[in-house]
Amino acid sequence: MLYKKHIFICTNQRPEGARMSCGESHGLALVAAFKKHIKDKNLNAEIRAQKAGCLEACEAGPSIVIYPEGVFYGNVQVTDVEEIVSEHLENDRVVERLVLDFNKLPWYAKLNK
Repeated sequence: MLYKKHIFICTNQRPEGARMSCGESHGLALVAAFKKHIKDKNLNAEIRAQKAGCLEACEAGPSIVIYPEGVFYGNVQVTDVEEIVSEHLENDRVVERLVLDFNKLPWYAKLNK
């Protein structure tokens, strides 16, 4: 495995008038913040952050997912990045307050009725 952890940050941009999208809610700013914090902590050889298309969590966006754990975070703000890097990426502790609850997403709730 090339990286110990891989972060995908939704930067999907939908047309005006469509349902919300993470790109509109500063997805690219999150990518830049993650890359900066990872580099500042000299973690860039083992952790990769990159933009991604839709993660199907628009209503909880901006959203990210961290692998190999497969932990989804929702409503992630630039001010949350330092905590995610420190807690999850460096210390393997999930930031519970940001964990995305798929049961609260309309499309997922319909699937599981």
